[in-house]
Amino acid sequence: MADLQAEPAGVRAELVDLQAELRRTVRGEVGFDITSRALTTMDASNYRRVPLGVVAPRDADDVAATLAACRSHGVPVVARGGGTSIAGQATGTGVVLDFTRHMTGLVSLDPASRTAVVQPGLVLDRLQQAAAPHGLRFGPDPSTHSRCTLGGMIGNNSCGSHSVAWGTTADSVSELTVITARGDLLHPGRDWTGAPEGLRPLVEAELARLRTGFPDLPRRISGYALDALLPENGADVARSFCGSEGTLGILTEAVVRLVEAPRARALAVLGYADESGAAEAAAGLLVHGPLTVEGMAADLVRSTADLPRGGAWLFVETGGDTEAEARARAETIVRAADVLDSLVVTDPAGQRALWRIREDASGTATRMPDGSEAWPGWEDCAVPPAQLGAYLRDFRGLLTAHGLRGTPYGHFGDGCIHVRIDFDLLTEPGVARFRGFSEELAELVAAHGGSLSGEHGDGQARAELLPRMYGAEMVTLFERAKGVWDPDDLLNPGMLVRPAPLDSNLRFSVLPREPVDVVFGYPSDGGDFAAAVRRCVGVAKCRTTEVSGSSVMCPSFRATGEEAHSTRGRARLLHEMLAGELVTDGWQSTEVRDALDLCLSCKGCRTDCPVGVDMATYKAEFLHHHYEGRRRPAAHYAMGWLPRWLRLVARTRTAWLVNSLAAVGPLAWAAKRLGGIAPERRIPRVARVTFTRWSKRWFRAKVRGMRAEWRSGREPERPRGGAVMVWPDTFTEHLSPAVGMAAVRVLEAAGLFVMPMPAKTMGVTETPDEDGDGTPYTFSPWKARRVRVCCGLTYVSTGQLDRARAVLRNTLDLLDVFLSPVLPETDELPAHFVVLEPSCAAALRTDLPELLPDDPRAARLAAMVLTFAEALERLAAPDWTPPRIDRPAVGQTHCHQHAVLGDTPDRRLRTAAGLTGELAGGCCGLAGNFGFEKGHYEVSATCAEEQLLPSVREAPDGAVILADGFSCRTQLEQMAGVRGRHLAEVLAEALDGEGAGDGA
Repeated sequence: MADLQAEPAGVRAELVDLQAELRRTVRGEVGFDITSRALTTMDASNYRRVPLGVVAPRDADDVAATLAACRSHGVPVVARGGGTSIAGQATGTGVVLDFTRHMTGLVSLDPASRTAVVQPGLVLDRLQQAAAPHGLRFGPDPSTHSRCTLGGMIGNNSCGSHSVAWGTTADSVSELTVITARGDLLHPGRDWTGAPEGLRPLVEAELARLRTGFPDLPRRISGYALDALLPENGADVARSFCGSEGTLGILTEAVVRLVEAPRARALAVLGYADESGAAEAAAGLLVHGPLTVEGMAADLVRSTADLPRGGAWLFVETGGDTEAEARARAETIVRAADVLDSLVVTDPAGQRALWRIREDASGTATRMPDGSEAWPGWEDCAVPPAQLGAYLRDFRGLLTAHGLRGTPYGHFGDGCIHVRIDFDLLTEPGVARFRGFSEELAELVAAHGGSLSGEHGDGQARAELLPRMYGAEMVTLFERAKGVWDPDDLLNPGMLVRPAPLDSNLRFSVLPREPVDVVFGYPSDGGDFAAAVRRCVGVAKCRTTEVSGSSVMCPSFRATGEEAHSTRGRARLLHEMLAGELVTDGWQSTEVRDALDLCLSCKGCRTDCPVGVDMATYKAEFLHHHYEGRRRPAAHYAMGWLPRWLRLVARTRTAWLVNSLAAVGPLAWAAKRLGGIAPERRIPRVARVTFTRWSKRWFRAKVRGMRAEWRSGREPERPRGGAVMVWPDTFTEHLSPAVGMAAVRVLEAAGLFVMPMPAKTMGVTETPDEDGDGTPYTFSPWKARRVRVCCGLTYVSTGQLDRARAVLRNTLDLLDVFLSPVLPETDELPAHFVVLEPSCAAALRTDLPELLPDDPRAARLAAMVLTFAEALERLAAPDWTPPRIDRPAVGQTHCHQHAVLGDTPDRRLRTAAGLTGELAGGCCGLAGNFGFEKGHYEVSATCAEEQLLPSVREAPDGAVILADGFSCRTQLEQMAGVRGRHLAEVLAEALDGEGAGDGA
């Protein structure tokens, strides 16, 4: 109730009554709180509207009750599925119906009739998975298939890449169950079945207009499909309902048709010099009956390494009963196409990898090649396929005339083009240019006989311009049809008919115009935190419910299913925090804090999000400001300061005492309670001998051995590779020094010169090189001080950024003498730092230069950091090969390894060592301090059960369990009773059949 205090008294009383009535009559969740509203202010469009509340109905009765309550109070209702609409039609100022929580069922699937009965919140991929064992599938498949819902697809008449073969959603709908705004239950179908009273007379009075007023093209989505009600079209009320964007009735169930899926597929990728060549070729390929004809240009591809030669490509998929038949059809298309180069792939994994390039374009397109922003708004115009080449040339000319840039891609075979354009939607002149361009483009599309929308609907983005496509009289007819279905204009008002201006309600208008004072540098966003938050355009790849391949994002959403725990949900809350209208207490917001609380800081979104949202960094930034000058949670002191506590234990040599006390139940319970640690967790044992202490002994022994060889007249064996230092990160140093010992053993065996890490600054001061001797340093031993290197990870993850920067500056001071080339005129470095803990390596690669952007040493140190596998690949002697292990390997790629460091060298090293099999994706769930914090155990365990623990349980006999991260190894030990090992340990044990030592 308190969230409505800003409303006038009379309005507030009305809303309190509405909320009370909804809570009384609806069994599902009713949310009028700030978080629920903030999560639904936006979809994937340029628009923003703040709703009054959100209802998650459990069934059709809840939908009817919500409509009745809203009708009695005169409050609009907006139906929302996955929230991936690109034209603004999933936003509204009334009550939002969220179908993704409860009404997500596949009611039935009948293979004999090839039909399925679905609820509106069912995600498309769930339907595809259920249909696949029967050799069936739902035809339309937009790129958001892993999170878009059937209800949203029906509302927008979605299409996807296979529409050249299987048409639009309207082509796949048989019968619907709909509740109108006035509470009538209808079952739209063919032959006027389920039509509201008054619709048939309206249509029969306008037959001539309906027969001549619609352009003939496969992707005409704009406006209402009233021509589906013509007698020659079967008076199909269900078909005419598709694409109505929630303005006619609320869908509660649908009978959809399935198609037979080809037993085998082949993908032909055709390379052309440019997009015009690809566009002009697309229509000519349709005679060969392909399943897809998709096009994209090089500007949208992060890497062209896996694509044939060219500047633009067509992705043409073919099907058949056998792989040979599918390949033969693909090769026929290749021979018929005039291409620069081509590639035919029949391997399913290879095809998936190529399709991911195309699917990610919707997010990649939101950034221009120079990193500047680009936006939807003219996302999916469609023209007759034969007109596509000419239209694209005119479109490019219009962009140039307005000084705009954009890279078209999309469904070339259907003449439907997606494009994000670098509109300036932050300033008045930029918004004015957006309007002028939109008006001229609408005229251009109409001149080519096209549709303003070819897939995603009109929403607010294009509805204002429908008269330019259809004429004023047809648009008036649309308004009359809306009046028949929804006389009170209760459902999604302002969409399709009587629309809001296309340049109003822009989501950027509420953001601050001046940069926000922040700690991280945000180099990819010009140092602007608001620009970083704007990265999230709402494509919602973070809302996928299953891990795909090695992907990670977003484990907390998969664990809870709550929008607030998705990357998109958190970005929306940060957006509203910056806007200051709904979330009014800025950095002190408890709503934002609570949403970020279950973020594991896995950094998966940094790589898996198509636009590179980095929620782990945003979380650290928020926590820094939120707790600035305030008392922090106990876990921030217990685990955020972990390096300090463990160094104290090492200095006092009390590891034995700490381990003994932790083994006493009541004492361990008290320590965990005091430190904010989950009671379900066991406190890890501290090593009695740190890695640094061991390495000093090892190096002294090594030097003694070299001296003995010199004295005896023998020449000591010289290292054949580069020089490295093994980084004593907190976890390797104090908790698993055996990993460091093993790494030293393997690195030396590979011919590298391993040096100990310094522990005291050299009192180096940079000075002008006045004497010209090439030594711009002075050394002052009395200024030296004892320092331990540290990546600052635990301070960053808990948002203690001032402390993190101080720690990192100390590290740079300690390593100062190593952070310049051997000679000023060369790029040769004195050594590299091998960091064994992936999280620490990621922190040094990314957090260090972003926290200290003004210190050039930060970037140099980041460039000198190597993972264990990278060091062996880049620096080892050329004739070195790892020992053969020849065993299967299971485990999980560390989430920071996946997101920041990359695992290609690790894969190659495992292959060379004979470790077979793929590691799982996802996140182990412990994620540093996250899984240890009180209140996180359940989510942590759920994340572990998603990929990691099943992969270990299902491991073949004799499999090596790999886990390079300390968190991953701890999760395995505490939840599965299994010991995971770092790859360095496995290789060390294989060297000559000897172990890596047990000095810990």
